[in-house]
Parts: sequence; C-alpha cells; structure tokens
Amino acid sequence: MFKMLEDFVRTGLKRLLTKEKTFVLEDRIPSVEELALKFQDIEELGLYLHIPFCEQICPYCPYNKEIYTPEAAERYATAVKREMDIYSAVIGDRPITSFYIGGGTPTTMLYTGLADMLEHIFSIFNMQCDIHMESHPNHLTTENLNEITAMGVRHLSAGVEALQEKHLKTLKRPYTVEQAKAAVERAVNMGFECVNVDLMFALPGQTLSEIGEAGETLVKMGVDQVAAYPLFRFPYTKMGGDGRVNNFTTSHLFRRRKMLGILEDIFYANGYERTSVWAFTKKGVPRYCSVTVPLYVGLGASGGSYLKDVFYLNTFNVAEYCNALEKGRMPISLSLELTETMQMAGWLYWRLYETRFNKSDFVSRFQKEFNNVYGNYMKLLSFSGFAHNNGEQAVLTDRGAYWLHAFEDLFSINYVSKLWGTSKQIPWPDRVVL
Repeated sequence: MFKMLEDFVRTGLKRLLTKEKTFVLEDRIPSVEELALKFQDIEELGLYLHIPFCEQICPYCPYNKEIYTPEAAERYATAVKREMDIYSAVIGDRPITSFYIGGGTPTTMLYTGLADMLEHIFSIFNMQCDIHMESHPNHLTTENLNEITAMGVRHLSAGVEALQEKHLKTLKRPYTVEQAKAAVERAVNMGFECVNVDLMFALPGQTLSEIGEAGETLVKMGVDQVAAYPLFRFPYTKMGGDGRVNNFTTSHLFRRRKMLGILEDIFYANGYERTSVWAFTKKGVPRYCSVTVPLYVGLGASGGSYLKDVFYLNTFNVAEYCNALEKGRMPISLSLELTETMQMAGWLYWRLYETRFNKSDFVSRFQKEFNNVYGNYMKLLSFSGFAHNNGEQAVLTDRGAYWLHAFEDLFSINYVSKLWGTSKQIPWPDRVVL
C-alpha cells in the first residue's frame, strides 16, 4: 500500500513540474559535431572526473566503482586523457569554473595516473578554478598529503562517515575512530582552503547522543566543513532493499529530522553556516563542493554531462569505457533530450539544493521571469515555512532543507537507482525508462 502511495506521489510531482509522464534515456549517442553545436552558446562550464576504483567495496555506497589494481588504473588514466582530447576540440578556450574529482576513491590513483590526468587537464582546458577532491582516511598520510597538495588540490574531503567504533564496523570502514581522527587532523593542518568531512547519520542503532558527540568532535578538530547526510537505501547495494541492516531498521523520517537538528544546533553555535542541503561550512571559508555551475561535462566511466537540452551518461563499465576510447569512440552509453520545462525544473531543484539562488540567474538562463514560471510554487514554500522569498533572492529554511531531502529520497533516489542499477549491470543499455 505504501509503495503504491509512493509511486502515485512520485508520478504526480513529475508531471506537475516537468509535464512528462516518463523520462526515457536511449542509446542515441550525440556525435562530436552535435556536441560542438551545443557548446556554441555555453559561456562557462564545470568538469567532473570520476575515479572508479576502491580498495574495498563498502556495503552502502551506490557509486560506480571496482576493486583497484595498478594495471587497470594506468590503462584508465590513458583512456581519460583521450576523452579529454575529444572534448578539448569542442570546448575550446571556454572557461572551466568548477572542477571536482569524485569516485570511487580518487586517492587510489595517487601514484598510478592521477597527477598525469590533472597535468593534462590543465594543459588543454582553460581552467579558472581550484580542484576539489574526495579522499579516504587511510590514504591521508603526511607523504600522501604532500603529494595531494603538490598536484594543486586546494579543497579536500575525507569520507570518515562515523566516529563510533560500532558504526564504523556496521559500515565496514577499515579504520578505527582514532585513526580517522588522526588522518583528519593531519589534513586540517596542511593548509588546504577547505577540509570537508563526510558524516552519516540515521545509522542502524545510532542514538541522538552519538550524533551530537560526533558533531562536537569535528568542531573541536577544526574541520572547515561537514557534509552530514543520512544512510540512503539504494536497492542494488548490500545495505539497500527494504532498509534492514544487521537486523536493525534505519531511522524513520522524523527521527532523521531530529538528528539533523542536533547537528544544525552544534554547527550554528560554532560559527558554521548552511551552504547546501547537507553541508555546513565555517563562515568566511570557501566551501568544498561538487560541480557548482549548472552546465557540466563528466569525464570517466559513469561520468554524466548536462549541456542545456541534453543529459548523457558514459558507460559504467571501466573495461568497456577504455575499449571505446582505444577505438576512437566516445564512451557515451545513454542520452536524454530535455524539454525546456524539464530544464527549468532541474535548474530549480539544484538551486534549491544549494539552499539559495538569485532569480535573475533564472532569467539569464531561460529568458523568462522566474515569478511568472515558479512564483506560485515559491509562495507555497514560503507559506509552509520551507523558504524565504526575499524579492530577488530565494532562501531555503532549515525546515525546507530537510524536507527537500525527503523529496530526494522519494523522487531522485528512485530514479538514480533505476538508472545506475541498470548501468552497473549492462555496459551499453538500449534504454532506461524512469
């Protein structure tokens, strides 16, 4: 019964915001010539680089990855540089104003191709931004941190996830609390522009006092930013399915809200401000973040790209990704043509995800007045206490930020599960219906 209600609400919201009954990604692959045309009216864009390697597979992680080997990493680095060269010809000297390296675990390739890829990127693109990169606590030795800074990384994230031994054990994280804290302290003392720590809540059996203890610990350690997010239930992961993990049931929606509220109180009291739905950053510190501009190109296996009226996705399979580029072919597996209504709905969702936006940016992007398109929606959000509609700027409240998560859990995670779940199983799908 609840599943039927979920499906009804999801379908209703989709049709209300996008006017579409279904989204169909197909194996229609844009040619290089088509991509060149799409870039003609793009003034700036972001880059995302995916590193699909990990030393172990965590049971909760939904992202595309496989077990690291030096041989696979070196072949992958060569393939990624070939993909960069293809894009260089169509992007030209347009400024790249956001660059994010995610995974997987980017630091697995610290000595097997990562520096080579970064050097290539900065030699062929007009890079006008810092590097933001994910890392693993076990990799943050002094020697590795020196190598990371030498590569030019100025914003670093460590996937700590928990600060109690029992929760690290549940998540199968291969370090102790003391080891994780020591790694973070080394990173904090390295002079990065921003050090972010990922912290999960709503873990099986997690108490309110434990989440408060973790938040206080990170503040005392001098972490610049904390990305606090609940355990999401992707059905194709070991901890997915019906949400049951080791005979525990993940916390329900209102308990999650209480946990997040505890963290909000701790961070606000210590000079942090909310910079996205999940992130809290020290005031005056440049935030650590993924790609921040609305249009971007994704490099690597499973890299996704959004160029105004099209979204497309590279194959998830690392060997197939390398094979395609070695044969001179683009590694794109699926694409989705986007109507203007779909583009506007996507723009609104991601700007709300950042918790604030200027309505003039919508006008610049779509040549339409924001209030004429979404004015009634913003009035409803304001009336509900989810947002402040301050003339030119709209700002999501803490209450609104949390319930955007509920919307994400209901809506986008379901679609991501279908798309990523299929792409992980089938390297070149014919189509995926969302």
